[in-house]
Amino acid sequence: MKTNQVKLIVLDVDGVLTDGKIMIDSQGVEIKAFSVKDGMGICLAKFYGIKFAIISGRFSEAVDIRAKELQIDFLYQGVMDKNAKLEELLERLKIDYRNVCIIGDDLNDLPIILKSGLSFAPQDAAEQIKERVTHITSAKGGNGAVREMIEFILKNETDFDNLIENFLYDRMS
Repeated sequence: MKTNQVKLIVLDVDGVLTDGKIMIDSQGVEIKAFSVKDGMGICLAKFYGIKFAIISGRFSEAVDIRAKELQIDFLYQGVMDKNAKLEELLERLKIDYRNVCIIGDDLNDLPIILKSGLSFAPQDAAEQIKERVTHITSAKGGNGAVREMIEFILKNETDFDNLIENFLYDRMS
């Protein structure tokens, strides 16, 4: 299956980039675990030229740190209306919904999932989401679902092996 040219990937955090668990230590510090496989996939897709946005309903300092590490292009936290935020971003970037891929796992992601050209849900997403996305990953949230989605896109849009070769060459030079 050939995908439309994906120009922007929109990521949720809890349940997508993480396993959805929120750990808070005795000092009130929130701790999240992120998959390095997802991170490498994001780096590969950015090398190919895809932009990334994180739109999350919660605010977390850990997400801020991880987004900076991965050089995420757009980070929006504490967003109650993901649809309005994405509309604003698409207008700013002059990108159409058919060039957007979204991965989400729960009800607050549904409005943007329904509009996107390509949509994914982790294997452990809410049933209402899995019923409406174009693809369900075999991986669970926080366990490589984002990487699986990215590889699907890149394998359908480019010579994947050549992309990896160029990516590795670029990183080593």
